[in-house]
Amino acid sequence: MRPAHCYGGGRDLVQVGLAVVCLGGVILSGCSAKQAADQAPRVAVQIAVSKIETIQREIASDAVLYPRNQAAITPRINAPVSKFYVDRGSRVHAGQLLAELENRDLASAAVDNQGVYEQAEATYQSAAQKAQQDVRLAKEQLDAAEKLFHNREFLLQQGAASARDVEDARIAFTQAQNQYEIAQKQYDLKASQGQLASAKAKAEGAQTQLSYTTIVSPISGVVTERPIYPGEMAPSGSPILTVMDLSQVIARAHLSQQDAAQLKVGDQATISVPDHIAVPGKVSLVSPALDPNSTTVEVWVRAANPGEQLRPGANARVAIVAQTVPHALVIPAEALVTNPDGAASVIVLDSANKSHQQSVTIGIRNGNDVQVTQGLQAGEQVVTVGAFELASEDPDVLEKTRIQVETPTAGGDQRP
Repeated sequence: MRPAHCYGGGRDLVQVGLAVVCLGGVILSGCSAKQAADQAPRVAVQIAVSKIETIQREIASDAVLYPRNQAAITPRINAPVSKFYVDRGSRVHAGQLLAELENRDLASAAVDNQGVYEQAEATYQSAAQKAQQDVRLAKEQLDAAEKLFHNREFLLQQGAASARDVEDARIAFTQAQNQYEIAQKQYDLKASQGQLASAKAKAEGAQTQLSYTTIVSPISGVVTERPIYPGEMAPSGSPILTVMDLSQVIARAHLSQQDAAQLKVGDQATISVPDHIAVPGKVSLVSPALDPNSTTVEVWVRAANPGEQLRPGANARVAIVAQTVPHALVIPAEALVTNPDGAASVIVLDSANKSHQQSVTIGIRNGNDVQVTQGLQAGEQVVTVGAFELASEDPDVLEKTRIQVETPTAGGDQRP
C-alpha cells in the first residue's frame, strides 16, 4: 500500500492538469478570435457627408464667338479710294467719316444738274407769275363787260338804249368770258411743273451719287479690316472696311432639341475661352427652327466683353443654367455606384463605421455634384473613394468588413 500522503498528491496533480487544460482552452479560444479578426476584410476609404445646398442643371456646349454688331462697308459705286481716314484697330463712332472715293466726275455732274434744276425753277416761277397776271387781267375785263351788259339791258328797258347797244355789250361779255377761260387754262402749269420735278430729281440723284463717295461708319466700334490701299478700287460687291462692335460678344452654340427645349431667353449662362476666366451672360436667342444640316437648335448667349479680351471668331465653351433647385440633398458623384440593373446606390457608414449599401434616386447632376431625391438623409456619411470595392462584396462579407477612413491630402494623395 502507498502512503496516504501519496493519494493527496495525486489529487493535486489532477487539479493542476485540469487547470492547465482549461488555460490551454482559453488561450486557444483567444487565438481563434484573433485569427478571425485578422482574416476579416479591411478596406481604406474616403467619405463625404450629404448636405443641403443649391444645385443647378447646366447645359454645356462648344460655341463660336461673334461681335454684338458688325458692318462690312461696301461702296455703292465703283470708284478708286481717294483717301482713308482710319486704319485697322481705329475706334470709330456712328456717322464718322472713314474714307472718300474719287468723285470729280460726280461732283461736276451734280453741279450741272443743280444748275439745270435752278433754271427750271426760275422758268416755272416766271411762267407762274405771268399766268397769274393774265388771269387777274382777264377777270377784271370779264367783270367790266358783265357790268356793261347788264347796264345796257336796264337802259333798253327804260328806252334809253338801243337793241344794237345791248347786242354789242353781250358780244363783248361773251368774248371776256372766253378770254378768262383761256387764261385759267394757261395758269395750269402742269407741263412746267413736270419739267421742274424732273430737273429736281436729276439734281437730287446726282447729289446722292456724289454722297456715295463719302464713306461713313453706320455703327460705333473698331475697324477690324481694311483690305485695300488708297488709289485701289475694291472689287464689285466687296467691302473696303469692316467695323465691329466688340463691347459685347455673342456665343453661338448648336444644341440638341432636348437640351434646347429646356432653355428660354434670359437664362443665366457663362462663356469661357482658353486662358480666360468665365464671363457671365444670358441667353438672348433660342432659334425657333432647326438647322437643316445638323437638325440642331442654334442658341445665342450674349455677354459683356470688358477690355475686349474675347475676340470674335474664337472657339468658346458656354454653360447655360437650365434649372435651379435651392434646397437639394447633394453628394459627390464619385459616391454613386451603378448596379448591374442600372439602378444607383451608395455605401453608407454609421457612427460605428459599419457599412451598408443603400439604393437611391438621382436628380440633377452638375459636374461632381449629384442631387439625391430619395433614399438618403442630410448628414449621412457616404463612401466616395472605395465605394466600388465595397459594393462588389457580398452582403455578409460587407457586414464583417473593417472600414478605415482616410482623409485626402492637399495634393490629392490619400493618407490614413
